[in-house]
Amino acid sequence: MNTEIELKLLKEIEELKRKFDILEGKDTNQIPTYQYSKIRDVDLKKLFTIEKNLDDSIFDEWLNNKIEIDNSIEVFLKSLIEENKYLIESYSEEDLKINFIAPILNKVKFKSFEKKIRDFYELPMSYQTNQFKLSGTVDFVVSEGLVDSKKPYFFIQEFKRSEDYGNPRPQLLAELISAVELNHWKLIKGAYIIGGSWHFAILEKLDTDKYQYFISQNFDSTKIGDLKLIYKNLLFVKNEIISMVKT
Repeated sequence: MNTEIELKLLKEIEELKRKFDILEGKDTNQIPTYQYSKIRDVDLKKLFTIEKNLDDSIFDEWLNNKIEIDNSIEVFLKSLIEENKYLIESYSEEDLKINFIAPILNKVKFKSFEKKIRDFYELPMSYQTNQFKLSGTVDFVVSEGLVDSKKPYFFIQEFKRSEDYGNPRPQLLAELISAVELNHWKLIKGAYIIGGSWHFAILEKLDTDKYQYFISQNFDSTKIGDLKLIYKNLLFVKNEIISMVKT
């Protein structure tokens, strides 16, 4: 067998091996893909320079807002607590979402036909660079667009009963990073939920692949004082999004 034929056979063998590796998910030329639902702190630190900033003064305007809610809202929130407070820790993810979280979000009513914004559940989203891809479905996002999401503004992740089922904080941060890059923004807000516990978050882009994030104090949604604050904080976000859409 001459050298030319040998080289041809070797090339054909290498090409077959490459195709086989692709079928087996072993293609080394493919960039790594990280799912939002599975990403962890260690993954974020591989991909980005990201640090937590402990200065909570960034939340002053948001979490100390002067929004007033009427008595009917307080009655609604108290009833919601009474119906769910003894079950929240045993609820599945879907139980928690349908029985407790969704009624709050529906009452806030992020949907506006006039401004063409609404809330999306289980929304597919992805962000890709030459080095990696972030992909998956996000639990909840308020976005511009009524039929299709066009510009995500605010995320909530995830309706889990405890951190044993996955830490929602890095998952939220990955979603916020994706939205900041897709929107070409510097700052974005979000929240994550573990059982009855809510934390609000702000992510800020500092430079290429460099971010800092801020996490608020814990809000216990089984206590009426905290739940009223959660409700007002969500209303603040809604008003802010409407203002941004106007701009």
